Amino acid sequence: MKATKVLLGERIRELRKIRGLTQEQLAELVDVEQKHVSRLELGKSFPTIERLEKIADALNVQLRDFFEYMHLSDLDSRAKSIEEMLKCLNDEDQKVAYKILVGVIKSLQER
Repeated sequence: MKATKVLLGERIRELRKIRGLTQEQLAELVDVEQKHVSRLELGKSFPTIERLEKIADALNVQLRDFFEYMHLSDLDSRAKSIEEMLKCLNDEDQKVAYKILVGVIKSLQER
């Protein structure tokens, strides 16, 4: 699995791009240099909680949103996470989840 710093950086980049901001624009909003934002996004630097709060405010997200990054991890980690989620469901809910997953996969394959 990728290091937490790397996943956090990738998630910050993803959220920044969703908001349509450049690294320079985010840096200005957070009052840091653009190269610092670049280092964060590359996982070469880890922000303090205060800095992370400023980034969250600038991106208009909750702090917890930064840590929803399982979709950015490697294939094996994602598959294991999906398997663990399914194991937590009772039989009926697992059947429903299976039908949903089959539908999503078919839709993706038709693209």
